[in-house]
Amino acid sequence: MGISIWQLLIVLGIVILLFGTKKLRNIGTDLGGAIRGFKKSMNDEDGKTDDPDSLENTKEAQARQAADDKPKDKTKS
Repeated sequence: MGISIWQLLIVLGIVILLFGTKKLRNIGTDLGGAIRGFKKSMNDEDGKTDDPDSLENTKEAQARQAADDKPKDKTKS
């Protein structure tokens, strides 16, 4: 069985009547912008990540570097 072209046209007509063409155009524009933003973030080659594990590793590395940069206590006890 399947969906015929007439059934699709009836559903499309009902959707247009319910939402209106302006609202559907806005939804399409928003959806297109979201897809473009997603593709851009997937292709971003800055090397920046929002992975929490990598951020924690970076913070740990910075803490170790700061500890190594601190002057050592040269007094003998």
